[in-house]
Amino acid sequence: MVSLDRFAVFRAVVEAGSFTAAAERLNQARAAVSFNIKQLETELGVVLLVRTTRRVELTEAGARFYARCLRTLEEADAAIDEARGEHGGMRGVLRLASTVEYASMVLAPAMHEFMQRHPGLRLRLETNTARADLIRDRLDVAIRLGRPEQFQDLPYRAAALASYRVLAVAAPSLLAEHGLARIGSPAELTRLPQLGHSRLQRVAEWPLSGTDGGEHAFRPDPKPRAVVDNASVLRALARQGSGVALLPDWLVRDDLASGALVDALPDYRFPSQSVYALYPPTAHVPHKVRAWVDFLKDYLA
Repeated sequence: MVSLDRFAVFRAVVEAGSFTAAAERLNQARAAVSFNIKQLETELGVVLLVRTTRRVELTEAGARFYARCLRTLEEADAAIDEARGEHGGMRGVLRLASTVEYASMVLAPAMHEFMQRHPGLRLRLETNTARADLIRDRLDVAIRLGRPEQFQDLPYRAAALASYRVLAVAAPSLLAEHGLARIGSPAELTRLPQLGHSRLQRVAEWPLSGTDGGEHAFRPDPKPRAVVDNASVLRALARQGSGVALLPDWLVRDDLASGALVDALPDYRFPSQSVYALYPPTAHVPHKVRAWVDFLKDYLA
């Protein structure tokens, strides 16, 4: 009888693209991975992979077997997940991904509460994975932030968790330096030095809705005083009075409360942004994934 463990090794080799990468993913020796593949091919009586110097490629038989292999492993995982869920609660590891800022400010306390509810489940969080492939990197859930339309055509399941505001924030010292008690319009804001995030460099214009009911626009400086790729650094620069920064409300909430930063455009609203949970589009959604996503929806409500 063919071992399901060899199915898992075969899947890892295909997804990782090489025996060495699969060995690292599985925390096994390369020789063990090679042995399992050879044994699997012997037991099946077919060649599944063609080895090259740098990669492995699926044969025609290997491609057909891979599709069935995924379904078999998924069904096995579903059976194990169901059995464990019915006896003694969830077990294993829940692999998560998020930006470091959102993880620090929001997910860390959520993770703490979730672990208290499910003591048999271990969590593994990876940050700086904006371009992570959930299947290739074996991630259960990735938390992503952005405009709702960004999540419409992804090859994953996507669950909306929450929304948040983007604010134009500045240090009171910056306003005082320019002789301003407050900023009355987006046009006035453009006269102040600005700070930019590298991910937003292509946004030429932000639509704004005013408390007067009118529609307005804010056009960021195409050559800001400083550009960084980290929202925490952007926040630190803004707190020091280096310029105006566009930042999420969840990151600057304490700064606004303490007066370290002020909302530079209190009479205008930027478009709401969304928080989504992305997870692989498998037929069976593991119980631990469903539990985490449902928990976050309630936690962030």
